[in-house]
Amino acid sequence: MGITLLAFYLFAIVAVCSGLFVVLARNPVHSVLWLILAFFSAVGMFILIGAEFVAMILAIVYVGAVAVLFLFVVMMLDVDFVELKGGMAKYLPFGLAIGAVLLIELGLVFGHWNVADNAEALRQSVTPDLAEKHNTIALGSVIYTDYIYLFQASGLILLVAMIGAIVLTLRHRTDVKRQNIQTQMHRDPAKTMEIKNVKPGQGL
Repeated sequence: MGITLLAFYLFAIVAVCSGLFVVLARNPVHSVLWLILAFFSAVGMFILIGAEFVAMILAIVYVGAVAVLFLFVVMMLDVDFVELKGGMAKYLPFGLAIGAVLLIELGLVFGHWNVADNAEALRQSVTPDLAEKHNTIALGSVIYTDYIYLFQASGLILLVAMIGAIVLTLRHRTDVKRQNIQTQMHRDPAKTMEIKNVKPGQGL
C-alpha cells in the first residue's frame, strides 16, 4: 500500500466519522467543529487527486467563512440543551426510520450499479490533459466557455435566493427610530440648535 492510498483511506475515514459526529453530537458547537474537520478531510482528498484549486476554495470559503460563521452564530445563541435533548428523544424513532429507508435505497443503488466500459475515457475527455494545461486553467476554460450560461444562471439563482431571504426576514417596526437622511440634510440649524447663556452657579 502506497503513501497516497494510505492518506486517502485516512482522510476518507476521518471525513465519514466526522460527518457522523456532526449529526450525533448533542452540543451544536461540537457539531460545527466536527463539520470543520470534515471539510479539512475533503480538502486533503481533493489535494490527493490533484485538484488544488478546488481544495483551496473549499478551505477558504467553507472553512474560513461559512463554518466560522456557523460557529459564531451557534455560540451567540441561547440554546436550551435540556429542551434540545428532549426534542431529539421525541423524534428519534422517526429519524431512525428515515435513515433506514435511505440506507435501503443506497444499498439497492449500489447493488445494481454497472460501470460502462468507456466511463473513464468519457470522464477524462471533459478536461484537457494535465501535462498540457494546469487543472486550474482547464477548470476555468470549461466553466467560462462550455458552461458559461449555466454558470451565470446559477449565480442568478443564488442572487434571487439572497434577495428572497432578505425580503422574508425584513420587518419594519413602528417603535424603532430610524435614520432619515433627507430630513437630516434639509434641517434648519436655527431651529435645531439653541444657545444658552449659563450664569455661574446656576443651572439651565
